[in-house]
Amino acid sequence: MDIAPMVVTSGWASGTNAYATVLILGGMGRLGIDDSTPAMLERTDVLVVAAILFVIEFVADKIPYLDSAWDAVHTVVRPLVGAWIGALYAGVGDADTAQQLAAALGGGGMAFGSHSVKAGFRMAVNTSPEPFTNSVTSLGEDGAVLAVLALTVNHPWLAAGIALFLLVLGAALVLFLATRIRRFLRRRRNPRKNPNPHNPPGGP
Repeated sequence: MDIAPMVVTSGWASGTNAYATVLILGGMGRLGIDDSTPAMLERTDVLVVAAILFVIEFVADKIPYLDSAWDAVHTVVRPLVGAWIGALYAGVGDADTAQQLAAALGGGGMAFGSHSVKAGFRMAVNTSPEPFTNSVTSLGEDGAVLAVLALTVNHPWLAAGIALFLLVLGAALVLFLATRIRRFLRRRRNPRKNPNPHNPPGGP
């Protein structure tokens, strides 16, 4: 098994939604959809914990400002999950220690990159005067994770290419929205200047 595309794809997905990534990959393995899934991801206890945390994130990720607080907490968690999954897939491929370390670093790096894009974009979204954008954005992220991971079963390199494209596109979008992100950070530092987070200064 060529682990490179799985490391790239699972790393990107972990940075976007770590618990959904574990659930989807483990679920595909348990259902026999993907026979390359590491046994650890198929364990019942792992799937149960991931499911519980996914439900919590599913709710938190759609609430303005709480989503950014959740992202801050997961700045370490998501890259660690990406590194863990990368190392697991390297283990399935009988890679040596150096290759497993490289897979862990690659998965963790991809996860950190996609997490940074997600967190930055959410900061920009939270400057919006209405809360519905958060829900639409969150559902879009979840859908993208599911679609890209499902694609890895038969088209792993295509899935990896899409993951890289989404990472670069997201980074470009975050740079484009830098002004909104700075506005969000100022508002977090000086909350008294805007008591209503859903109605920014100058809004309706």
